[in-house]
Amino acid sequence: MTKRSQVTITDIAKHVGMTNMTVSRALKKPEKVRPETREKILAAANELGYVPNAFASHLRSRKNRLIGLVTASVDNPFYSEVIKAISRAAKEHDYTIMLIDTDGSPELEDVAIDTLLSYQVAGIILSPVSDDASYRPNYLERLRNANLPVVMLDRTLDVKDFSRVVLDNHLAGRLLGELLVKKNIERVLTLTGPSGSQITRHRLAGLKEAYEEAGVTLSLEQRPGDYTLQPAYRDMAAHLRRDKLPDAVFGFNQLITLGAMRALHDAHVSRDDVLVVGIDRLPYADIFDVSIPCAVHDTYQLGHEAFRLLFEQIKDPTTEGRDVTIAATLIQ
Repeated sequence: MTKRSQVTITDIAKHVGMTNMTVSRALKKPEKVRPETREKILAAANELGYVPNAFASHLRSRKNRLIGLVTASVDNPFYSEVIKAISRAAKEHDYTIMLIDTDGSPELEDVAIDTLLSYQVAGIILSPVSDDASYRPNYLERLRNANLPVVMLDRTLDVKDFSRVVLDNHLAGRLLGELLVKKNIERVLTLTGPSGSQITRHRLAGLKEAYEEAGVTLSLEQRPGDYTLQPAYRDMAAHLRRDKLPDAVFGFNQLITLGAMRALHDAHVSRDDVLVVGIDRLPYADIFDVSIPCAVHDTYQLGHEAFRLLFEQIKDPTTEGRDVTIAATLIQ
């Protein structure tokens, strides 16, 4: 018989000439079936390419051991440690992570939430596609009505419903601002996330505050992007073609910083001529003896705290939502 894409217990029963009940028992409770019958059924299942329906089994068991994790940029190195921390914490408590990458699409994010709700997950850790105060996704009411534990991670929606674990973005901007002041830097090009992003605004505010408190003039130019490498590369290259070289370039995350560095490299601009600083540690930069001052956060702690808050609410649905902030430190 030709293998089918979705082989069912009924298909196996017909193939071996037995009842659905016998086949089901052999697959799920093999100890209750005679060895020769069990071997015949298992051989047929293997021949036909039978794969158990995990979703159906999950619903039958009523054991919600799935946790949804929704992120807008799984390819961002920043999130690799976060995902690792969540996955490890989940395993310790016998939960499985269902990871969905929305690739920055609000439409895919909406589908992702519906998918997780349909799987009756025990809870959701959500890093939305946008943290603009005006972003009000359609799925918000569905999440509220589901009465499901939800923890927002890094990027957050401007609502009070859910727990959140965020970075101290103001402190990160301020730490690098204080460093630039000490180095007598006045002309700074900032390559940021979207202008409406709360993360962008807080990091800018911290940078400006450092200069204001030091009484130093800051000549600031902002070029908004989307926290990815290519727009940062494009904007840095465009600046180099049209404008005077700044004293310093400030990348608002590691991908932005890497995009800026690539553009500077391609334009044959030495890092001795312009100081590059950024938020987030640059992965593997030390291998190439590249030292970039960075304001960094403990991303593993970020993920661990997100799971901890979620697990508290899973165990006790009456637990009130809480906010956790991960501090920034300066690495030079």
